[in-house]
Amino acid sequence: MILTDIFAMILRLAELAFAAIVAGINGEYLHAVKNTDSWDQGRFIYTEVVAGIAIFLSIIWLFPFAGSFVHWPVDIVISICWFVAFGLLVNYLNGTCGYVFDWDNVSFRRGDQCGKWKAVIAFAFVSAICWLVSAIIGIVWVRDHERREYRRRTWYRSRV
Repeated sequence: MILTDIFAMILRLAELAFAAIVAGINGEYLHAVKNTDSWDQGRFIYTEVVAGIAIFLSIIWLFPFAGSFVHWPVDIVISICWFVAFGLLVNYLNGTCGYVFDWDNVSFRRGDQCGKWKAVIAFAFVSAICWLVSAIIGIVWVRDHERREYRRRTWYRSRV
């Protein structure tokens, strides 16, 4: 029981860290292009909103309670949102920075814009995987605890 709580806390910390990285890099880009049409920046605004929701939910569910596993439907929804953000960003780059899963030039430096986009794509994908694993653990935990029903035994059927 304590192992699942520790693993859930580690997953929530990873989800928080990955969402913060995506929000920071993506927010820097949105700040740099603040005078452009917001319709053209829709995929980046969507990614920023998903990162903000992920940060909020991972902070709330960071504390290890047994009830934190019953939120698995929301974990699946956030995972799907992260996969959509990943796909939107990959579609935007369209191979201009190289292969999608070639994360050799992942960077946070100011001058390397391709490295920044690769970092956002990489951390969006890893965050989606973390949310999906968290949902799978939640499904397994809920399924195991639903099977343990309380059955009252009568005294005369006791085999002690």
